Amino acid sequence: MAKKEKLDEETLALINWCIEVEAFLVAGGATIQQAQDHIEEEVEWFTDQFYDGLSPEEAAKKALA
Repeated sequence: MAKKEKLDEETLALINWCIEVEAFLVAGGATIQQAQDHIEEEVEWFTDQFYDGLSPEEAAKKALA
């Protein structure tokens, strides 16, 4: 069995932030799959938004604009 990799707190914060963004994208009309695909396709952009201090809601609004 493979050893589980322990993620650092910053990575966990980014993952949780993306989960919140996903919820706002879905609330804005995307399906869960569309939201997940979009975040995966634009992972660098979303990561930049996270480090720029945008809230998940602000990032989702920018993505939907």
